Amino acid sequence: MTTHANQAKTPLIVPFVKAQTWNVAAQFAVQWQWDDKDIKELGSALTQRTEAAADTLPLETEVTLLTIRFDGSIEPRQPLRICDVKGKLFRVHPGDVVFSKIDVRNGAIGIAPRDITNMCVTSEFPVYTVQESYANSDYVKLLFRTQAFMRLLNSMISGASGRKRIQPSQLEQAKVPLPNLGVQQTIAHEWKCAEQVVSRYLNDFEGLTLEVDNGLRSRTSHFDETCKSKFFVSSYDLTRQWDMKAGRAAHFTGSNPTFVRLGEHTEECSETVRPWDDPNKDWPIYGVNNKDGVFLNSYQKGKDFNAPYKRIKKDWFFHNPTRANVGSLGKVPTVPKDAITSPEYQVWRLTGGFLPEFMALLVRTDYFLSLVDFNRVGGVKQRMYYSNLADIRLPMIPIQEQQAIADKYAALLNDIENARANLAHTKVDIEQMILGTMKIEGN
Repeated sequence: MTTHANQAKTPLIVPFVKAQTWNVAAQFAVQWQWDDKDIKELGSALTQRTEAAADTLPLETEVTLLTIRFDGSIEPRQPLRICDVKGKLFRVHPGDVVFSKIDVRNGAIGIAPRDITNMCVTSEFPVYTVQESYANSDYVKLLFRTQAFMRLLNSMISGASGRKRIQPSQLEQAKVPLPNLGVQQTIAHEWKCAEQVVSRYLNDFEGLTLEVDNGLRSRTSHFDETCKSKFFVSSYDLTRQWDMKAGRAAHFTGSNPTFVRLGEHTEECSETVRPWDDPNKDWPIYGVNNKDGVFLNSYQKGKDFNAPYKRIKKDWFFHNPTRANVGSLGKVPTVPKDAITSPEYQVWRLTGGFLPEFMALLVRTDYFLSLVDFNRVGGVKQRMYYSNLADIRLPMIPIQEQQAIADKYAALLNDIENARANLAHTKVDIEQMILGTMKIEGN
């Protein structure tokens, strides 16, 4: 069997009485390759929850509002009290389905995490419990991520341009494959096994980062006192300016006089590129965050740039000056020769003393981020420019020890890459299983 949807040649003719939504996309329906008995309305497996927070919790209770990403992930915002929020809040329980009426067509639908208490959303985010006697929540989550389901959602859109919504009743009426629980669990298990392999290697990677962190701390005097204590003594001649952060930096330097200035082993890379000189070229733009490190963010035509961008190369480093303290910095992987990044980012490279792979782990440690925090400058929105990073003091680690860590780092990156490739392959298989175009073992 193969995936297919109703196709129609222009002109499209649809009886008015059969048109539920008056737009072209709504006239094309996904053809699930399942027996009719397995195709059911999504609402048969979901029950809408309308539990007002103010009716079940004291108004002084701190609750956590949720952000639903386009990839279906759900993340917590800063906690706040119910009484401090204008408008009505509705409770979300672990395992509930939550979606955004406006952004569900872009993928903003997912399953609420199980490790956050007192979750809440506004009325723009309908909430449902999964009826476990009819549906497996992990299977439902996978169903939401299929391209077929996304096409189905986009056929339901109604409303003016820019404010198009999908209403709860429309979602509930969506016809989707809901086979018996055993089949759902088999599909979900297939994904979970592949996902667990990736998670295991990522945990090993975090363990290696912790190993580097512990090694740095063991060589450092008065680290906790410098970073956490409200009382410490700093040398006046080491204090660059009169504030708490500068005092901590001075105390750290004075407590560890043998440490080297990072700037002695790095240099700033400030070569710029004028992309508009090649207006039809697609330029690869790289970004950085505290989850993935350096990553390919997008491609952009040369004619669409209005400022020079910075060139980057393999084994160079760069960071976001306003978010370096929360980990938005990393090593550049293998990139194309024309790779560039934002002119706002601080780009630098090693000139000796540290191996790039070792430094890639070092900059991820809590130890290093603590040093970043009190070496930043500025008022409300503090920044870490290259000159501030260069002032950070670090212990010199024997090159043999660095190499041992670097070898583990390289091996783990290879394992993670292979596991993610297998996960991507599994995702394709899962899509076919949910469509009904791939046989499910044992069924």
